[in-house]
Amino acid sequence: MDRVAVDFGPIQIYWYSIFIFLGLLVASIVIFSEAKKRKISEDFVINLICDAIIIGLIGARIYYVLFNLPYYIKNPIEIFAVWNGGLAIHGGIFAALIFIIFYCKHHRVNILQMLDIIVVGLIIGQAIGRWGNFFNGEAYGQITTPDILKSQGIPQFIINGMYILGEYRQPTFFYESVWCLAGFLALLIIRKYKYLKRGQLTGFYLTWYGLARFIIEGLRTDSLMLGPLKMAQIVSVIFVIAGITLFFYNVIKSTKEQPRLYTEDLTPKDENAGFITYYKKRGDKYV
Repeated sequence: MDRVAVDFGPIQIYWYSIFIFLGLLVASIVIFSEAKKRKISEDFVINLICDAIIIGLIGARIYYVLFNLPYYIKNPIEIFAVWNGGLAIHGGIFAALIFIIFYCKHHRVNILQMLDIIVVGLIIGQAIGRWGNFFNGEAYGQITTPDILKSQGIPQFIINGMYILGEYRQPTFFYESVWCLAGFLALLIIRKYKYLKRGQLTGFYLTWYGLARFIIEGLRTDSLMLGPLKMAQIVSVIFVIAGITLFFYNVIKSTKEQPRLYTEDLTPKDENAGFITYYKKRGDKYV
């Protein structure tokens, strides 16, 4: 399979880069749309998205490089060759999360409510971005046969692309992409629940993605390792524990009379109510 989408001679554009860009673009559009419905300042959201993307990409690359350090010590110039693959989603999530926490605290925006908006875009971005692994021949699973893949309903072009290192492989990238797409649809439904509490969408995302990634990672043969353990499985366990905790924390803490998380008709200065509005003072007016 040709990894290059467009060849301009000295300049080449890889399918991997295209799908990572598309994933980030769609995620940004969804996040911006969700934030706009909650009447959050456009300036705040745009700055948050742009900075989080940059920091997330850097974090994803550093994370991957650290777990392949012997190779990159011998080939330091390859650290910058991101078009060859090597962006670890967990590293990107951790780096972006740290930035988002500090950024929201600085602007006095509730962190959990912002994360509830972000995860809706994040998971669809992951579903799209995984296809970059397909064209790069990454994120594949154990050896299998075309007949088994056909019996699973895997499209033929994916089966053809899974012929790697002289054997047909399980398309673990595809399993994860489909699961993330299903998670995106589930989040769109869950967010409409009348008694949704702050942080529950984030909790659902962490649990949904953590469970699937733990199982799918067990099928992969190109995982990042921490000794004998697969690092992604360790992180997935942390995700599931954190997700369950977040999902049920406010259920136990709050009463049924608590206002709905996203109420559209609240006054702008009601910071303890259903949504958080970011304020930017211009002169004597709040916009």
